[in-house]
Amino acid sequence: MKKILLATVAILGLAGAASAADLRPVVRPVVAPVFNWTGCYLGGYVGGAWSAENVRVLDRNGYNLPFTAVFDAWNYNPNSSFLGGGTAGCNWQPIGSPIVLGIEGEAGYLRITGSAFDPLTSANPAFTQFSTLSAIRIGDWYGMVTGRLGYAWDRALIYVKGGGAFVDVQTTITDTINNPGFIAQSSSSKATWTVGGGLEWAFDWNWSVKAEYMFIGLDNTSTCGFNANPVFNTVGTYCWNHQIDGVHTAKIGLNYRFGAGAVPVIARY
Repeated sequence: MKKILLATVAILGLAGAASAADLRPVVRPVVAPVFNWTGCYLGGYVGGAWSAENVRVLDRNGYNLPFTAVFDAWNYNPNSSFLGGGTAGCNWQPIGSPIVLGIEGEAGYLRITGSAFDPLTSANPAFTQFSTLSAIRIGDWYGMVTGRLGYAWDRALIYVKGGGAFVDVQTTITDTINNPGFIAQSSSSKATWTVGGGLEWAFDWNWSVKAEYMFIGLDNTSTCGFNANPVFNTVGTYCWNHQIDGVHTAKIGLNYRFGAGAVPVIARY
């Protein structure tokens, strides 16, 4: 009889332990949201722009030979400029990868200007009235179409970008020998290249701020004009080279990303 009672108690104890185990809470995997840069965005920015080097002007046809006896050249430093505009682009970040790929368009305002007299003609008091003045203007508008390659640490992104740039460039030569003066002028919208990079930080699922540097490459611009000079009885087309190496730009900006969201990552146990 004792054996039967002991066996019954043991069976009941095992059944109770099994029931208690069934009542324990089930531990489910933890879902942790992870920021992802995939999405398209619009943004705006402000900053500054300045010339990479001094502008160098070269008298190609010896226009001032009666005064200088050489094919002269001179340099001058243009002014810096305010920079502002807008951007639109799209990013793609593969799930589980820190690499971010993107394409971006940018359009904005800049206006770099400068001017200087030819020092070889203006330095001689006898020829001051014949001084030759060079002037340049880069802008008032510019645009870029670039690709972006970035590396992300969650909400922080470091990136490089490069592609094509478009900017209006105008160069002018004025000589006070005539009234109102001989003018040779060139104005063109240049298609060129640009390269740079920056840092971006997402302080919200949709909003991010950035700091960025870009270099716009430029090259020589020929400025030509036809002149009939009554003093020296010369008639012809005269040209000057304006060497403008490029433009540095630095900006801070704010972007709004559409359709932003987290990518769920399931913790494993």
